[in-house]
Amino acid sequence: MYAKTVERLVFHRKQAKKKTLTRYGEIAVLKSHKYLSDACHGFGISPYMQELMVYAGCMDTYSRCNEVLERFTMIQVSPSQVYRVTESVSEALKGEDSKAERKLRPLARTDVLYVEMDGSMVCTRDRESWKEVKLGRLFRGADCLNPNSDASHLCDSQYVGHFGTSVDFCKKLKDVIDSYGDLKDRLVFINDGAAWIREWIADNYPLAISVLDIYHALEYLYGFAEKAFPDPQKKKQWCDCQKELLLASQVHTVIDNIKTVNAKEDEKKKLIGYYQNNTHRMKYKLYRNIGCGIIGSGAIESAHRTVIQKRMKLAGQRWSFKGVKNMLRLRIIDMNNQWSKVIGILKSPPTAKAA
Repeated sequence: MYAKTVERLVFHRKQAKKKTLTRYGEIAVLKSHKYLSDACHGFGISPYMQELMVYAGCMDTYSRCNEVLERFTMIQVSPSQVYRVTESVSEALKGEDSKAERKLRPLARTDVLYVEMDGSMVCTRDRESWKEVKLGRLFRGADCLNPNSDASHLCDSQYVGHFGTSVDFCKKLKDVIDSYGDLKDRLVFINDGAAWIREWIADNYPLAISVLDIYHALEYLYGFAEKAFPDPQKKKQWCDCQKELLLASQVHTVIDNIKTVNAKEDEKKKLIGYYQNNTHRMKYKLYRNIGCGIIGSGAIESAHRTVIQKRMKLAGQRWSFKGVKNMLRLRIIDMNNQWSKVIGILKSPPTAKAA
């Protein structure tokens, strides 16, 4: 698959009186099949082989993915070569970062668009400090199967990622959201209690529905109860009662109940303040009758694992800022089922010779 019209393949033929015979042979590839034979973008490697290298590079560590390539192609490729090709192709796709391209199907008149966003930390080479990668996930209510259950599943969704400021991330996310038109209350945000998210939604989509993720609301409650109730049985009974009240949109009653608990005042003030700041986002009884009725941000939590952590938070990894951006770009393209963009780059004439 290198820059020649000949490729090495493995042929397996079964003969009547012999075991499987492995033959290594050569076949000719017509020059018209440029994707299999020509060199590409400054590398003496065919576009197809480069595509395989890029795909392997964004699936597993560079020190590991070359083994997978060799198993499938019988071609030895060094980890450094996979790295160089992967970085080169991703750099060529930088223009995609500024495009507001919607990939989901249009909304039905009675359907809603869900948007979830959050940040995930990756370790960088900047004094081994942890920096936040911001991620958004959009999906239609019609694409959510078995909502609010252990068997919930999304048939389709779109990811928006950014390594940088929240302003730039929100701009990219807003471009995609706005491509659906003015949805008003058919736009539903489900997120944690981060102030920057809450304020951005209020400023840009005042008619949208903003939901405080029920799991974050309960996480704060359980954390408080852990310190306030030494008896596990009393703790469970109290938490179960407050959970039912929250699901019934009785957040004010829960706040009153917290005040009566024999606990440290600063702990009570912390939980009460969190609920008071998000009271308008905790109408869970109402939210369960809107769209597919989901009230949890499990979709974005899952996205952190599949998009970012699976490749970018492995043991011992330290990323350059450029490396984070390049890998995130490829992960988003792959998860959005837009791999044709990578193929398009490899088929197009190079704009500059690769280093």
